[in-house]
Amino acid sequence: MRINQASEIVNLAGDYDTVPVRRAMKNLERDLGFVCLPAKVAGDRICLDVCERELGAEAYEVSVRDGELRIEACDELGFIYGIYAVSRELLGVRDFWFWNDQRFDKRDEIIVPENYHLSSMPFAVRYRGWFVNDEVLISVWTLERSKDKPWEMVFEALLRCGGNMVIPGTDRNSRKYRSLARDMGLIITHHHAEPLGAEMFARAYPELEASYAVYPDKFHGLWEKALEEQEGYKVIWNLGFRGQGDKPFWEDDPRYDTAAARGELMGRLIGLQYDLVQKRYPGAVCAANLYGETMELYRGGYLKLPEKVIKIWGDNGFGAMVSRRQGNHNPRVLALPDMNDEGAHGIYYHASFYDLQAANHITMLPNSCDFVEKTLREVLAHGVKDFWIINCSNVKPHVFTLGLIARMWRGGKMTDVSGIAGEYLRGYASEYFGVEAAEKAAKCFLSYYGAALAYGPNEDDHAGEQFANHVMRMLVSQYMRDENNREPHLLWATDAETLRGQIEWYLELCCQGRENYTGCVQECEQAAFGMSYAAQELLRDSVLLQAKIYQLCYSGAVSACESLLEALDKNYIKAFYHAGLARADYLAANAAMREREHGKWQGFYANDCLTDVKQTAWLIGNLMGYLRNKGDGPHFYEWQRKFLYAEEDTRVVLILNMENHLNDDELFNLMRKEWEK
Repeated sequence: MRINQASEIVNLAGDYDTVPVRRAMKNLERDLGFVCLPAKVAGDRICLDVCERELGAEAYEVSVRDGELRIEACDELGFIYGIYAVSRELLGVRDFWFWNDQRFDKRDEIIVPENYHLSSMPFAVRYRGWFVNDEVLISVWTLERSKDKPWEMVFEALLRCGGNMVIPGTDRNSRKYRSLARDMGLIITHHHAEPLGAEMFARAYPELEASYAVYPDKFHGLWEKALEEQEGYKVIWNLGFRGQGDKPFWEDDPRYDTAAARGELMGRLIGLQYDLVQKRYPGAVCAANLYGETMELYRGGYLKLPEKVIKIWGDNGFGAMVSRRQGNHNPRVLALPDMNDEGAHGIYYHASFYDLQAANHITMLPNSCDFVEKTLREVLAHGVKDFWIINCSNVKPHVFTLGLIARMWRGGKMTDVSGIAGEYLRGYASEYFGVEAAEKAAKCFLSYYGAALAYGPNEDDHAGEQFANHVMRMLVSQYMRDENNREPHLLWATDAETLRGQIEWYLELCCQGRENYTGCVQECEQAAFGMSYAAQELLRDSVLLQAKIYQLCYSGAVSACESLLEALDKNYIKAFYHAGLARADYLAANAAMREREHGKWQGFYANDCLTDVKQTAWLIGNLMGYLRNKGDGPHFYEWQRKFLYAEEDTRVVLILNMENHLNDDELFNLMRKEWEK
């Protein structure tokens, strides 16, 4: 049989002629337009129909029957997955076609053998999805003159990867985009700081103290309202109680000053929320996050949960299933259930993380795909197969990691999910870079992982780009605030007892990081030669861009450390110069991101406000002014004369300066011209 642009897509499934299925059908029609030329003759039909025999949940079969391509399923998601399977397997439209700018060679039609048959495999995990968190890039980026279109493409990619649930953003975004997620067929669940998806107390009642002890009825009212607002949605109800933000509630309410008091309140409120859900929606699935301080309370025996609640265990943000570091506190408590715990369990796992310390947000996870596979195999071995929610952040920087995790959750029986990292890497490189460039592209990813900077003793202690930015900002801020004492927010990383010791520790690491990523950038640039134009562009948009961000940020951090050490030695003019070098590198890192905003990606990195590379450059610019004041103030003429005047003129000081005072950039450029001869 033949399918082409003129092939009619028909839904004969009756009860499953729903909005989500119709949206998927429309996308299949679009995909036919990607791969086929305008039709000269009618193509054969593509029909959706209910399977005559019982299939498992979310399962599908695709076959040729009576000259038609038939997609058969027994539920809504089965049809949606079947439609996207046709797009992937027959049309060649990859799961991340949009995010990786897949290019299509158009043809007249697609020939489907008469004996064609495709059956879905059972998923390894029951509920599988993404948490669109720290979504600062896609929240500002506009696609096709729409702020909503980026979210639609996120949800489509999730469905193509076999996901079935989503936390559709953070705070206001989660409520704004949950109807779109529902209309695409996804189950809704909630941020661990927003129980039941309710509005935050501090937003609903900004004039009141956010204390359950004082205003229990108002908290109850917000929860009841959330239950009502989500009527008609498919929901996994997240239960919990945290503070007004991503922090423990006792930071806002000091009444709860013991683990017993904290666990008692949290457990009581989770039980109350569970009862509210079951009263309104009998049999509804509920989950609770054992994340950060909550896991410590649970492990300590202070927190009791209702028996049927899915317990969600969180990784540390770096892909290891241990408790997350919070400030300088890093107990690394195992975040997996006991092997004999037969309850329902899930994980909250990060492809992207934001910790103001060492995580990755605008670059992909620095821990390797082998490490991720090993960790998730351990997760499955512990029986954690009821619920996986993955922090996908802004998707584009993380598609490689997200694809690997999806390969794990859709891989069939647990015993089949082993030794896949290498296979996945080769397949990904071939699918998105092309067969001819696959080997070179795969080596670039391996080079990226090999360049990752180890900052601590643990296997997962590899630095994301925040390490080259937030730690640098800590040291610069501490120097300008109090150069006689160490930075207290760095005790998680180094036990150096002085600010100088902390700077020297950081400088050594950043020198290594600069060297590592310089090699990675060179390897990627060499690999680009000989690739097709499309493969080159994808390489420059992904792993090469990310390696450049690291290279330039570490280079900037090295110069900034040298500046601070010169400043501690009171050599302010040299300190100013090195700070100028650092600022230039951080600005170059920001420019590298912005230069890759071609085509539909215009403005994608404009709101990099979390890692915020340009903020690091701004702060170092402030450092330059601070150093200039210390070394050349209050009259600001000596440095200018030194670099602007001929040597014989610098010694004749009858008039201090004959021209306007130079700004910091102008002065730095004169220094650079003189000292880099």
